[in-house]
Amino acid sequence: MSEQRCVWLARFAFVIAALALRSQGAEFRVNVIGIVDGDTIEVLHNGRPERVRLVGIDSPERNQAFGSRARQFTGKQVFRQIVTVRSAGSDPYGRTLGEVILPDGRSLNRELVANGLAWHYRRFSADRELARLEEEARAARRGLWSDPHAIPPWEFRRRGKGALAPNYGSRGARFLGGR
Repeated sequence: MSEQRCVWLARFAFVIAALALRSQGAEFRVNVIGIVDGDTIEVLHNGRPERVRLVGIDSPERNQAFGSRARQFTGKQVFRQIVTVRSAGSDPYGRTLGEVILPDGRSLNRELVANGLAWHYRRFSADRELARLEEEARAARRGLWSDPHAIPPWEFRRRGKGALAPNYGSRGARFLGGR
C-alpha cells in the first residue's frame, strides 16, 4: 500500500472516529442562535450553525394547537443563551439529538414536558422522569393537557397538516392551528 494511500486512510479513520464521538455521548457548550419550533433549536457549534432536536420529547407542530406556545417557551428559555447540549447521536435529518441544559442547570427537555408543552416521546425514549413529568402535567391540566382533545404531534403529522381533526382549541374551533 502506498504511503499516500495510508495517510488518506488514517485521515478518513480519524474523521469517522471524531464524528462517532461527537454524535454519541458528547457534551458541548453552545450559543443558541435560533428557535425552529418547541423541540428544535439552532446553535453555533464550532463556528457553524447546527440544529439540535430535543431528545425524548415531541412538542406540538408550529401550526398545531400549543405549537406557538411551545416555541415561545423554548425561545424565552434559551435564545441568545449559552447552553450545554448532551448529544445522543443524530436523527435521519442530520440534526443532533440531545438534552439541552439551561444555564441554571435545568433540562429544557424536562421543562417543556413539565409545563405541558411537549409529550414524552415514548416510541423513542424510556426516560422514566419524562414519563412522570408528563403524568403530573396531565393531572394538573397544564398547557396542552387543558385541551381534552389534545392530539400528539406524531398523529397530527400522520393526518396531514391543516386537516380537520377533533381539536377544539381555545374558542371551540375545530380547525387545527397555532394558539
